[in-house]
Amino acid sequence: MPEADNARFEVTPGTIEFDKMIFKLLEPVNDLEIENLEFNGEHFDKVQNGVYVMPAVMSENLNLFFLISQLIGSDWIIAFSKATVENQIDVTDLSEPIPTGKGLNLLGSECPIVANQVLDYFSELFKKGKGEWKMIK
Repeated sequence: MPEADNARFEVTPGTIEFDKMIFKLLEPVNDLEIENLEFNGEHFDKVQNGVYVMPAVMSENLNLFFLISQLIGSDWIIAFSKATVENQIDVTDLSEPIPTGKGLNLLGSECPIVANQVLDYFSELFKKGKGEWKMIK
């Protein structure tokens, strides 16, 4: 389970409190480092300077992408974004960033198996020292 605010308490995925969790990367992201953050064989694509996206799930009910950018000050955050998809493959629009926990909760309600895979992905990044969970105010 993700730990918030330096291990003072735990927040459980699927709860309202988990909506406020973000996953902060511990190192700045660049075009070389981004290659080490693949998920299920997918790679992040640079959509503009300092903004990278990668599909988390594309289904009839939900098109959710990982989004990495400096979203809170100079901190690099892995968040989510809902995508508008046309012709089943063309991404035409991305929503405003969704906090990591809120995106995982959304994913859990629509695609629980993928949500567990994504949670495992974040756990691996944490174990490798790539990032940490933080509570946003």
